[in-house]
Amino acid sequence: MRDLDKLPKVHLHLHFTGSMRVPTLRQIADDQGVRLPANIVDNIALSVPADQRGWFRFQRAYDAARKVVNTEDVMRRIIREAAEDDAREGSRRLEIQVDPTSYAPFVGGLTPALEIVVDEARESSKVTGVEVAVIVAASRMKHPLDARTLARLATKFAGDQPGDVIGFGLSNDERRGTTSEWAPAFNIARRGGLAAMPHGGELLGPDHLREVVAHLKPTRIGHGVRAAEDPDLLERIVDAGIALEVCPASNVSLGVYPDEHSVPLQQIFESGAQIALSADDPLLFLSRLTDQYRIARDLGASDRQLAEMALSSIDASLASEHSKSKWRAEVRDWLAADEDE
Repeated sequence: MRDLDKLPKVHLHLHFTGSMRVPTLRQIADDQGVRLPANIVDNIALSVPADQRGWFRFQRAYDAARKVVNTEDVMRRIIREAAEDDAREGSRRLEIQVDPTSYAPFVGGLTPALEIVVDEARESSKVTGVEVAVIVAASRMKHPLDARTLARLATKFAGDQPGDVIGFGLSNDERRGTTSEWAPAFNIARRGGLAAMPHGGELLGPDHLREVVAHLKPTRIGHGVRAAEDPDLLERIVDAGIALEVCPASNVSLGVYPDEHSVPLQQIFESGAQIALSADDPLLFLSRLTDQYRIARDLGASDRQLAEMALSSIDASLASEHSKSKWRAEVRDWLAADEDE
């Protein structure tokens, strides 16, 4: 079988703190005297039920990791190592998602926090060869007015070059808040040239996903796998050209599906949807980008289908058409290579 690390692909759903390497987190935590959750200490992938209790356990682990991200140096290290890890896995572009609110108190405010992320994304792009772009994400755990502040800030860094902010997202527990209340923030972002990239359709099903589509008008949806439960909705998403950032390992770790064989990846693929396989939070799930393609292979995807998924991720990215054309050709070369090479 062809080497999946060598398959050219792009990475469109990766959270800032959640991208951290486990050894990096351990080292920084030791230096700062921070106690880490047992699963991180013991290198065990997080596994929780898909309910409020499970989300609390996930959030507690994530918050413990985020606690050590309290200097500019640590913030820059996270971006740089994420780009390096993507480079090793054949990723040509990384669109990393960050809520600068959590880090602002340590570096002088929201604007400096985002400036650090943007600047390091630009520098890491040069050093690693992976195009790193930024998605600013609001949180459902905060008031929708906070999201408007973030949207206005994000538009100040909007652009189409490596390091620029290219999208605006909405993350955290889908069960919190009323989706329509975040629409004004997305309107601000859209008018400022940013694509809409909210989470949806993982913890909640088709009804909630319809609200996300109707009110936030997404270019891409983070996860979206629950659309498979409603063929008509899935068809609407496909017809609208809305890409789905599918994270199989995350779906299992968060209890949405009991195992990887229950993830409806093949059904979504056969629907014609644009799929961008992604890792979500490899720090906690211990599963990176190539692992998602390995899961797809385990579910029966042929190398040709895996190449189609890689092409789909490229198409769903906000990279330049020049870059996309180059990467598409590289995917075709990977598929044309002899399996024994």
